[in-house]
Amino acid sequence: MKTIIAVVVIIIVALIFLLPGNGQLKALYVVDETEQVIVLQFGEVKDVKRSAGLYLKIPFLQRVETFDRRVLRIDAPPERMLDRDINILEIDAYARYKIIDPVAFRITLSTPENARRVIGQRINAALRAAVADRSREQIIGGDVELDEDGNPITDSEGNAEVIATDSRTIMMDEVLAAVQAELAQESPPFGIEMLDVRIKRADFPGEVSGRIFERMRSDREKIGRQLRAEGEEEARRRRAGADRDVEIILAEADGTAARLRGEGEALAISILAEALQADPEFFAFRRSLEAYRVFMNPGTTVIMSADADLFRYLASPGSGSGGGR
Repeated sequence: MKTIIAVVVIIIVALIFLLPGNGQLKALYVVDETEQVIVLQFGEVKDVKRSAGLYLKIPFLQRVETFDRRVLRIDAPPERMLDRDINILEIDAYARYKIIDPVAFRITLSTPENARRVIGQRINAALRAAVADRSREQIIGGDVELDEDGNPITDSEGNAEVIATDSRTIMMDEVLAAVQAELAQESPPFGIEMLDVRIKRADFPGEVSGRIFERMRSDREKIGRQLRAEGEEEARRRRAGADRDVEIILAEADGTAARLRGEGEALAISILAEALQADPEFFAFRRSLEAYRVFMNPGTTVIMSADADLFRYLASPGSGSGGGR
């Protein structure tokens, strides 16, 4: 009889310690290196286990709750936010955190799902304030390049040149600091440590994209019309300049030709005057010969007096004022 009782007791003890209940051993439980465990008795925290190993608990009276020790991720719900230029941007952010106090985490947030909802709201609030103080270029990690006068530098199509900066990193550091400061003021505390906040995507909403593309198309058409108008204006200006240069060159050429012609005629007259002064009789003889060439030809009949001066050299070529010729 005693043997039977002992066997029954052993079986009961074995069932208590070895049979699983609610997914874990009733008297034994294991803490993995990626986990931290809270031991509860009637809902009250009795112990916290953070070291990996095999542990005992009081069967039926105590139960354990497991929390992750690793870095956890929160994907904040995408939200539409206004930047400094009142542009609507759809921001999709995520964060990483660790549970450093599982007891406080269990009291305030209870589950990772609830933590994602609560912390995601705080992340978006801090992100909305940071986005409102910055332009779209600064949000995506760039900034408009300025010249020495502080004016935006544009390309051939009129678009502002954007250079890479660390503006996005600075903004995310500010958001992280704001979230950490807000979590530090929670009472009771959430029992988490916020490690990082990052933006996965910052873009215009889908329904706005069509209007944006249409505006971009109209801007390009406007730029094209402006460039064509400037080209036509430049062509007219250069054509007018070329015509003006042609007129100037022709006028200068005509002036030079007239001047050279006048100088030649003056020189010819001067030479002729010198020749006349040297031998007036020879000059008169030469003029007579030119007159003979004009009117004396086989088809012309001229009736003149024999005493006419025109026949002076024909009648007596040796006579004249020069004498002896």
